[in-house]
Amino acid sequence: MGTWDIGHFDNDTAADFCAGLDEAAAGEREGLVRRALTLAADTGAEDYLDFDEAVEAVAAAALVASQCPDGAPVTSAYGPDEPLPVLPADLRPLAVAALDRVVAEESELAELWDEGGEGAAWRRTVRELRDVLAPAPGPAPEALFELS
Repeated sequence: MGTWDIGHFDNDTAADFCAGLDEAAAGEREGLVRRALTLAADTGAEDYLDFDEAVEAVAAAALVASQCPDGAPVTSAYGPDEPLPVLPADLRPLAVAALDRVVAEESELAELWDEGGEGAAWRRTVRELRDVLAPAPGPAPEALFELS
């Protein structure tokens, strides 16, 4: 795993995802973000979520969160250079579902962070994204954001 830090874009897969967004036509960028979120969110709880799909979902969720009130702008050099369209609000609950799946059992990304000893810190960053995306009712399932 080509990862150099804990940030949402600080790995080769997320950087490649963002490069793909930059290369896509402006009208296709929302669809690429939606696809990344849907792939993770629709992975069944019993199915294994691969590293690449999980990383792309986290990056896509960070892009959606950046357009939310209280969302942090994407300032990473590895984020997209080209502007994203205003993303529709229906991506927010999809991003929440994707993040919940990324930190759940049977997620290669979560397993790798846990094995590397950074699981708790990584989960905090994912939790911060989730809180921006779902600030009102619907508390996060706390057990998902704790080390197993």
